[in-house]
Amino acid sequence: MDDNLIQVTVIDRDGTENTMEVPTDINISLMEILKASEYEILATCGGMALCATCHVEVVEGLDTLTSASDQELDMLDTLPDADDQSRLACQLYLNNNNNGMKIKIKGALQ
Repeated sequence: MDDNLIQVTVIDRDGTENTMEVPTDINISLMEILKASEYEILATCGGMALCATCHVEVVEGLDTLTSASDQELDMLDTLPDADDQSRLACQLYLNNNNNGMKIKIKGALQ
């Protein structure tokens, strides 16, 4: 595998699981990667951590991510279904340490 490619498994809202290769040498968020891969992510605020429509549950690999900012945590606190494994995909920039991560899409569709 290329040094700048990792594998991330995505569980869609309907339970469908797909593993995709994600480049780590470009500076785009997981939200942008999911949207480019045609997953239904509203991202109403455009990635500013202001709407939580890119809410994901990190099923595996939470310990490989950077800590959530206060702004991200404040936004997650507004969600009824958020828990300790919840993150906003717009705030996640992946690197080689995230290889094998598994996420479940949870954000609102309206």
